[in-house]
Amino acid sequence: MALPEPPDRPAGARTVRVPEDRVGQRLDNFLLGQLKGAPRSLVYKLVRSGQVRVNGGRAKAERRLEGGDEVRIPPVRLEAAEARGTPARGLLEAMEASILFEDARLLAIDKPSGVASHGGSGISFGAIETLRALRPGQSLELVHRLDRDTSGVLVVAKKRSALSELQALMREDSGPGGGGGLRKRYLALLAGRMPDGVMSVDAPLHVGLRQGGERHVQVAAGGKPSLSHFRMLERRGGHSYCEVRIETGRTHQIRAHARHIGHPVAGDDKYGDPDVNRRLREQAGLRRLFLHAASLEFALDAGKTPYVLNAPLPAELLAVLDRL
Repeated sequence: MALPEPPDRPAGARTVRVPEDRVGQRLDNFLLGQLKGAPRSLVYKLVRSGQVRVNGGRAKAERRLEGGDEVRIPPVRLEAAEARGTPARGLLEAMEASILFEDARLLAIDKPSGVASHGGSGISFGAIETLRALRPGQSLELVHRLDRDTSGVLVVAKKRSALSELQALMREDSGPGGGGGLRKRYLALLAGRMPDGVMSVDAPLHVGLRQGGERHVQVAAGGKPSLSHFRMLERRGGHSYCEVRIETGRTHQIRAHARHIGHPVAGDDKYGDPDVNRRLREQAGLRRLFLHAASLEFALDAGKTPYVLNAPLPAELLAVLDRL
């Protein structure tokens, strides 16, 4: 005898017409909005396998949607929100304490290292899910993302209009000559002795997938244009404390570019030097990635309303610098 479909599983594929207020949104982000609670890894799998279609054809996850596009969304079984429970009290308190700024349109937090920007890949609650738990009934959407191990400024939109305007600024940054829309400043400890002054790295980056769906980024001729500027601030213990400004916002951009120039980010388990990481852990107590999103600057309302959001270097990273 056939069993009835569980209530959290649709009976079949559905087609969604892209509304005008989603024009320019990436396909993967659109799907995350349609499949609430779906891990990003599942969304990429659905797109790669061709189960998601745009206007009847296959599409890539980074495709920008247009008003009136018809997106086929396959039936997906998602864990009910009640089954996932609620974020741990400690995470809720940490997220509340991390709020840097808030107005009617935006909320910015100083994301702790070790907290994912969003759930997925075995993580039930990232920053955005935890913020939604703190603000039930409020519309909150990630404007951008930070790597799980990177700390610092993370911006969330409370209004669709603000999200759309910031996404437009981000698209400006990803194109030729970008970097003007959102000015991003990071602080990082790089392994080894960087030269004085500013080193600009203009090297295209390609995102590959390793077995298990883990993303790995490397410099490759066919990759997307990527530009980073590393400015030496001071040397500590034979390593280089730097300010990094990026003109494009590629996945793992700073970490991949730092490795490319032979000075990987300290504490980086994916792109770093294991021996250097071990010595810094033993000698200076570095137990995390030394990469911090220190500031984000942009302007809304066609440049009329400026925002300057700052997050100080975390105490545990200051302590590492003091020990070197």
